[in-house]
Amino acid sequence: MLVREIMKTPVTTISPDTTFLEACKLLQEKGIRHLPVMENGILAGVITDRDVRFATSALCPSPQQGSDPVRSAMSASVVTADPSDPIEEAARVMRAQKIGCLPVVEDRSVVGIITNMDLLDALLRLAGVYDSTGRLEVSLDDVPGELARLTSFFGHRNVNIRSVLTYPNGQGLIRTVLRVDTNQTLPLAEALREAQFTVLWPMPKPWLR
Repeated sequence: MLVREIMKTPVTTISPDTTFLEACKLLQEKGIRHLPVMENGILAGVITDRDVRFATSALCPSPQQGSDPVRSAMSASVVTADPSDPIEEAARVMRAQKIGCLPVVEDRSVVGIITNMDLLDALLRLAGVYDSTGRLEVSLDDVPGELARLTSFFGHRNVNIRSVLTYPNGQGLIRTVLRVDTNQTLPLAEALREAQFTVLWPMPKPWLR
């Protein structure tokens, strides 16, 4: 999944001369938390609802007035994304920089914006939770062919796999979370155990033991 598939567009922007009051009203009207700041058609900064609240509060060392321009409170060093970036790279950058959004820039123009909520939505889509699916979690040895053996198990039973997420679990193991196109996961889990797979979810029911 690429950034272009999850970014919001068109983007609501302001100028550095927009007042704090105007920016606050715009954030509330649009139901958003981030505003790219454009100057002469170029991305000059980003300001958030938190920036606006702090800059105009008594907690700020030099509180701004509602009629003051946002230029003094915007973040001028802006980290951006490209529409063709993988979303996991965008997530890595946002986590490393501890920021809540990435303006998406193409040919020096802001063509979109992604936020941490967009990335959460993308994760839910990748995990297949929006579909009517069943969930299974299996621990595999971290060796070639194990994932193929697992997918063959489902293919031989005519069960379609809707999504697969894997991550290392240490000690040479890989945890594999699958979404399949059936809610009858208990019988599948038992069949997996009989086929010598280590099933972590669903757990066997006491009355089935």
